[in-house]
Amino acid sequence: QVQLVESGGGLVQAGGSLRLSCAASGRTFGSMGWFRQAPGKEREFVAAISWNSGSTYYRDSVKGRFTISRDNAKNTVYLQMNSLKLEDTGVYYCAARPSVALTTQRRGYDYWGQGTQVTVSS
Repeated sequence: QVQLVESGGGLVQAGGSLRLSCAASGRTFGSMGWFRQAPGKEREFVAAISWNSGSTYYRDSVKGRFTISRDNAKNTVYLQMNSLKLEDTGVYYCAARPSVALTTQRRGYDYWGQGTQVTVSS
């Protein structure tokens, strides 16, 4: 049974940092992604990483602030979030797909975690 379990969310002041984790089990994946959803808005792509090559891709608004990484031995993907802004608030979801090709499209991912709340306060 495939499981993606996120952790690490919480409440942080603007300018602060959080690190999200996504522990994957049940099968191997080609690539992983992080998405987020703010209240009343659609779920949007944040970052993606290829398991084997470590290639990464980010949405423009988080470049230079967020870093996606993976630990192959632990089957875990991380999202280090620095210099957090109010607009980073939302539920963050981990997603996985068999293909090694990176994609920003929600429909490109076959498996999803339950989400973890990130709230940035002023």
